[in-house]
Amino acid sequence: MKNKITLITGGDRGIGRATALCLAGQGHKICIGYHARAACAQEVVDSIRQSGGEAIAVQADISREEQVVELFKQIDTQLGTVTGLVNNAGILMPQASIEQLNAARLATLFATNVGGSFICAREAVKRMAWRHGGQGGAIVNVSSAASRLGSPHEYVDYAASKGAIDTLTIGLSLEVAAQGIRVNAVRPGFIYTEMHADGGEAGRVDRVKEQLPMKRGGQPEEVAQAIAWLLSDAASYVTGSFIDLAGGK
Repeated sequence: MKNKITLITGGDRGIGRATALCLAGQGHKICIGYHARAACAQEVVDSIRQSGGEAIAVQADISREEQVVELFKQIDTQLGTVTGLVNNAGILMPQASIEQLNAARLATLFATNVGGSFICAREAVKRMAWRHGGQGGAIVNVSSAASRLGSPHEYVDYAASKGAIDTLTIGLSLEVAAQGIRVNAVRPGFIYTEMHADGGEAGRVDRVKEQLPMKRGGQPEEVAQAIAWLLSDAASYVTGSFIDLAGGK
């Protein structure tokens, strides 16, 4: 596929930002989807453009269906038909045990982490599928090692939302394989990103790294390389698969 147009939700920081820069370097036209950090999103766009790439930033709250629909319309107009989707946007609430959770927190977290990924995938499939005149494409869902480990005493709700993303990956990969669309996932864990501060412990990776077989945390760029490979033609026979990036945990 020559003309690659890729949306990265949550592309303004962390793994999303690293993925945007990596893919732009490989010739992808990039849309940075972002929720609130407009300046950060624009900085990524500027970096890509300064390196000779093409990129735009579009604000959208992916927990709002109408905003996701408008996000894809903006890509249609400004870049062209999307061929790649990185479902990266997600939220992390402050660390809590099950006894501290409430329905409002769960609704907010699942609306973004699960609902948003589903609706983004829906809009992408509508454009990629051969039956709709699309040229096929690839979707990479950013899950988490938490989906396997459960994150007890800290983020059981977040872990459960990523478990749903794992199931989405498997089911959707089977549903759209015959339409020229591949669906895979990465499961990062213990990566140095700003998200840990959202959970109330900015230094979490340094606290737990000695418990990891590799004895170190990971960098966003290491995850970005895996995402880029799954989106690439080199992974043309890979679908419904997972790459774990958690230092052996």
